[in-house]
Amino acid sequence: MSYLDPTPVRAAILGPQVSIEEQLKGDLSTAMKAGEKERVGALRMVLSELQKDAKLGGGDELAVLRRERKRRLEAAEAYRDAGREELAAGERGEAELIAGYLPAELGDTELREIVERTASASRDWCGPRSKDEDPDRAAG
Repeated sequence: MSYLDPTPVRAAILGPQVSIEEQLKGDLSTAMKAGEKERVGALRMVLSELQKDAKLGGGDELAVLRRERKRRLEAAEAYRDAGREELAAGERGEAELIAGYLPAELGDTELREIVERTASASRDWCGPRSKDEDPDRAAG
């Protein structure tokens, strides 16, 4: 099964200011024209879940995508544990497809750098610490 990264297609066809649902619809149309049956099925499933959530008043597209990606990864693990690697591969492919619509996640290193910069800026902005907070001042 081949699941292509939707990002370039999405940006080229729909532009940057569209909802995830609109992006999925555009990608679904492209996949249908290209005859990509597995991709069409995966995109329809994701669209269905987004529409179901919107109908129930949820409206958080990213939460739906994260939930569906997690379901696919759990299913892939269950299939792998049962010795059904071909089904596990299909579920992993769908999880990768869904991940293409999610924003990039920060790694541990990037997150640590952001926290350190923010903490440093916060200390600089707040000024000198009191005697209780600063062990150097407490000793003198």
